[in-house]
Amino acid sequence: MATPDARTIVAAVAVAVEANADELSALDAVGGDGDHGVSLTIGARAVEAALDAEPQPTLGATLTKIGMTLVSAVGAAMGPIFGTAFMRAGTAANAAATLDGAAVAAILSAAVEGVQVRGKAVAGEKTMLDALIPAAQAAATAAAAGASAIDTLRAASVAADAGARSTSDMIAKRGRAAKLGERTRGHQDAGATSTALILRTVVHELDPSVTTA
Repeated sequence: MATPDARTIVAAVAVAVEANADELSALDAVGGDGDHGVSLTIGARAVEAALDAEPQPTLGATLTKIGMTLVSAVGAAMGPIFGTAFMRAGTAANAAATLDGAAVAAILSAAVEGVQVRGKAVAGEKTMLDALIPAAQAAATAAAAGASAIDTLRAASVAADAGARSTSDMIAKRGRAAKLGERTRGHQDAGATSTALILRTVVHELDPSVTTA
């Protein structure tokens, strides 16, 4: 797969995030500040502006720029966590000779590591990792079977969607929501939901047959 037009994809992600901002913030309001959708929209628009002003020459450089922009544009813990995920992904992309299935798997695995380093969370604690870890695992399985980059991304997106849905049955164990215990059950995690949305939007831009709804 050729290197995609990063600015087009980022613009699509910004539109998707803004369109779902109210839902994401409502999910976040269950146990958090209720600003996930707004904050992520601010971050996405900042990334869009940064890449328009200074296009990056490689995918790795683009992912790194995205991460750095999110860290500076988005407040609280969310900016550093998302930002570190993208910066680690950028490092993995730089190490890849070609953008094939294996590279996609490595990028997603690096993103997981970045979130774990910053957030100290693990699977099952009702965080974005409950979408991102299944995505990385599905990507690794697809790539090991010889899948192309786009097919690897499709597998990752499907797994992320399922992972996000699974958080409805979990009790939050991180952040402010952890204090609410059982009351957090029955609602998807905002971070897992936005992670799945971002992956789904990226895949849709590369393969319009994949819905972003």
